[in-house]
Amino acid sequence: MSTPIIEPRSALQIFRNNLLAAPRRLLDAMFRSGKPTTDRTRSTFVFGNVFLHLHSVRTHRWNLRWTTTMGLGIATTAAFLITLVTGVLLMFYYKPYPDAAYDSIKDIHFVVPTGRFIRNIHRWAANVMVVAVILHMARTFYTAAYRRPREFNWLIGMGLFVITLGLSFTGYLLPWDQLAYWAITIGANIAQSPREVTDALNITDWFDPGGFQKLLLLGSDVVGDEALIRFYLLHVMILPLALVALMAVHFWRIRKDGGLVRPVDADARLESSKEETYPVFTEAPKKTYQLAAIVKGKTPVVGRGPENTVPSMPHLFYAELAVLMLTTLICIGLSLLSDAPLKELANPAVPENPAKAPWYFLGLQEMVAFSAFMGGIGIPSIVIIGLGLIPFLDREEQGTGEWFGGAGGWPLVKQAMVVGFGASILIEAFVIRFGWLREWFPHVPQLVITLINPGTVLTLVYALYSVWLVRRYNSTRAGALGLFTVFLCGFIVLTIIGTYFRGPNWEFFWSPADWPKH
Repeated sequence: MSTPIIEPRSALQIFRNNLLAAPRRLLDAMFRSGKPTTDRTRSTFVFGNVFLHLHSVRTHRWNLRWTTTMGLGIATTAAFLITLVTGVLLMFYYKPYPDAAYDSIKDIHFVVPTGRFIRNIHRWAANVMVVAVILHMARTFYTAAYRRPREFNWLIGMGLFVITLGLSFTGYLLPWDQLAYWAITIGANIAQSPREVTDALNITDWFDPGGFQKLLLLGSDVVGDEALIRFYLLHVMILPLALVALMAVHFWRIRKDGGLVRPVDADARLESSKEETYPVFTEAPKKTYQLAAIVKGKTPVVGRGPENTVPSMPHLFYAELAVLMLTTLICIGLSLLSDAPLKELANPAVPENPAKAPWYFLGLQEMVAFSAFMGGIGIPSIVIIGLGLIPFLDREEQGTGEWFGGAGGWPLVKQAMVVGFGASILIEAFVIRFGWLREWFPHVPQLVITLINPGTVLTLVYALYSVWLVRRYNSTRAGALGLFTVFLCGFIVLTIIGTYFRGPNWEFFWSPADWPKH
């Protein structure tokens, strides 16, 4: 029997076949594991992807519950991506120097096709990002997700929160209109507020940290050309790079710290819910191993088996995609309902009255009205230091991974809400009705006003309440729960008052209709 002779193919035929196979081979080169249809290929798909490998290849079913995180971390990331994309589009038309900045924003708003819509999405996504990161920090705190071994990641999250506020604040000046100019002027005055203390001590001539901070922020004594280009570079380059770097570390630490926090009895709770379970393994192993010895490791995943877990692909990624789509829908809906503000061209000779900072700083501005230093520097520094110390002071384990877990629980939080709202409203009402030390004693020393003002009194009330909770429950967690809650409630009250009830000369008015007529 003769062997059939196979005629060699021509080079053109080989070229044609390779060209037709190129799309499939490109996909094979990009996704070496093939289609993620089995547990093994799904795991390889995640592990071999430069973006997805920040996730674990398997996700615990508890972490997929809506109430575990409410998707707030992903919503924050989605809002940042939306601001990043829309911001790049806006950069094609924006000119970052005073003579042209305002006109370029007007062109974007009124001339460039879809320019107003893109600018609206950019503005609303930035606001959604600020709200989402605040809620995300609150969720992390109330579920005690800052505890060991996640202390460092809590600090990284605080850094992300500060950079998020910085991103939004630096973008506020770029339109170069009256609203932006005077809002940044307020921010610069807050940065200069240490002069309130140094002037009272007569040491400003040789020790002036307030002046240095203002110069560092603006590049000059006034809001001008240097400030605009400085804010522009911070907004489009320095702060986004810092944010992306910290986000990468944040996501990486989530995985290395054992994934999202969950209660110690999460597996038992899932079994008692009688939900349909997913098989742990759906394929027989292809390799076998021999172990000479087993040494117990020290990582957070030691002692945790794969039970009650599902492949991250597709379960976790579908959930993240849903949050991304929902965040995008919210930003688009808000953009269709409300335009980004654009007032008259910035005029240093015509101050806005009232000149207001961005909404997330209006609580600070309300306290700054009583004492620039304590409201703008002192109290915020105390709050930031306190938040940073919480993971290292609360070393308890009870309630980790549970909403309002720990001593006191939800009843304590409800009580703290009453104290937080009640104390801030009462102090504000007293000051609005009767004034404060400066109105009672016009010649009182400035240092006395700095130390004794409504902001410091409110802070003292909150601190004493927290100490009382620690003693009553014999628990650091109880004091932390109460302190975080009262400060959050105070922030809400002060922000609402500054937004809706402050008019010209920062006087209190029930409605803008009551403002004096010019």
